[in-house]
Amino acid sequence: MKTLPHPRNGAGTAVLGVITFTTLEMTVLATAPTAYRPVISGALLGAAVTAFILLAAVVRADRKTSRRARRRVLEAVDGSSFTSRTLEGFPMEAVRPRLLGPNAPSLNHLYTAWAFASRGHDTAWLVRHLGLPMDLARLLADAAAARLRD
Repeated sequence: MKTLPHPRNGAGTAVLGVITFTTLEMTVLATAPTAYRPVISGALLGAAVTAFILLAAVVRADRKTSRRARRRVLEAVDGSSFTSRTLEGFPMEAVRPRLLGPNAPSLNHLYTAWAFASRGHDTAWLVRHLGLPMDLARLLADAAAARLRD
């Protein structure tokens, strides 16, 4: 069985670093002599801007990695792999109104999500790896779980 890609999340580490760095800056500024505060403030402002740029780069890279991982998951399951048995129990009537709205996922995307939900993947997994809206992912996961119970 092929393992699915899982993007690493460096954003949490970056945010923790920025919070720690900000706390350190405030401590240094509060304990610095009054005569040196303008110079220290300028240095700390430059450091804060640099930290913000680094955080933005990490978040951007994390989003890019997530998009790539989602694309690989969707490419791993092509349309020809959907048989009548795979799609058995697909809640088409419940999903149909969502196919007509703005930013609606494709039917193939929903079939892919159904295939993963039928294999036991939960709502959070469908949202994180396939980029489905939470309510639609919950609908598919609940329907698949009910089908597996029957």
